[in-house]
Amino acid sequence: METTLFHQITWAWIALAAVTFAYLLRRNAPYGRHVQAGWGPTIPNRLGWFLMEFTVMVVFLMALLWEKRPISTMVWVLSGCFLLHYLNRSLIFPLRLRTAGKRMPLIIALSAIGFNLMNGFLLGYCFANFVDYRSDWWTDARFIGGQALFWIGLAINWHADHILIRLRKPGSTGYAIPQGGLFKWISCPNLLGEMIEWTGFALMCWHLPAFAFMIWTIANLAPRAIAHHRWYKATFPDYPAVRSAFIPFLV
Repeated sequence: METTLFHQITWAWIALAAVTFAYLLRRNAPYGRHVQAGWGPTIPNRLGWFLMEFTVMVVFLMALLWEKRPISTMVWVLSGCFLLHYLNRSLIFPLRLRTAGKRMPLIIALSAIGFNLMNGFLLGYCFANFVDYRSDWWTDARFIGGQALFWIGLAINWHADHILIRLRKPGSTGYAIPQGGLFKWISCPNLLGEMIEWTGFALMCWHLPAFAFMIWTIANLAPRAIAHHRWYKATFPDYPAVRSAFIPFLV
């Protein structure tokens, strides 16, 4: 694929993210605490997470390795960061969930698979065909700053997930007010952490598909954080008034 066509496809993908963002500000994606009847067949929650998140690793590696070109150490380092997140999200995270009996609409899983197919392809194909990092990229401020943001975001995301998982007793499906860590100031540090994580990834990769992924992450997760915050306030009369949705004291 020529560079120009690849960039045109990526820009069209970014435009779709803007449309998705506007839609999700008006209507909640119907899974998790926002699940609703009338969205068609459902599948077990853990199976849905696996199908949604494992797909991206397969497609990413296929796009990266298909042409059998030499892969630089830098590309493997960046790819490793990407794959680490999805290894946790597809295999470890679903097994840790205490959501026995919970289900999600099949259409949500299929939509996420479609997103991951596109995202995984764009990133893998770009790494394999369009990037050539300088030998001093290891000391570039973009790589160093991006690495810092990536690991900070990952730590915030994993810590918040740990708190949320431990809220439930095994086999229960109810909700409670999370406490500890950044939950002191915001309702969704897990989502904030993921947005920080992929902002860092975009910075250290410094190519268009990585920035497209960052934009898609924010387009999906910022509206969801706002929806979660509203749900908490409507569900729990004693919900802490000091908390914002995902940016302390702002949003």
